[in-house]
Amino acid sequence: MKTTILEKDGNITAILEGRLDTATAPETEKAMKPIYDSEGKDIILDCAGLEYISSAGLRIFLCILQKAQGKGQEVYIKNMTDNVRAVFAMTGFSNIFKFK
Repeated sequence: MKTTILEKDGNITAILEGRLDTATAPETEKAMKPIYDSEGKDIILDCAGLEYISSAGLRIFLCILQKAQGKGQEVYIKNMTDNVRAVFAMTGFSNIFKFK
């Protein structure tokens, strides 16, 4: 799993590549620290390269959303693959996130 954090256009973007599952979740969560610590910027989770997401990955997304909302930030997900979109639909996450 590869996580790249970029700041551009006034937003902070996480580019996620690979499989976000129980094995890779701890490392990914550490890599997301700049997102957890960000203030005053909207957060974009770019999932174009995300092949799979498990419940451990969904928990990370939910934690990001909760922390961001507590600080008045918005969280957007973009470029979801069909596999990831199906997991979001099955779990109801497609109803709580905003998409670009």
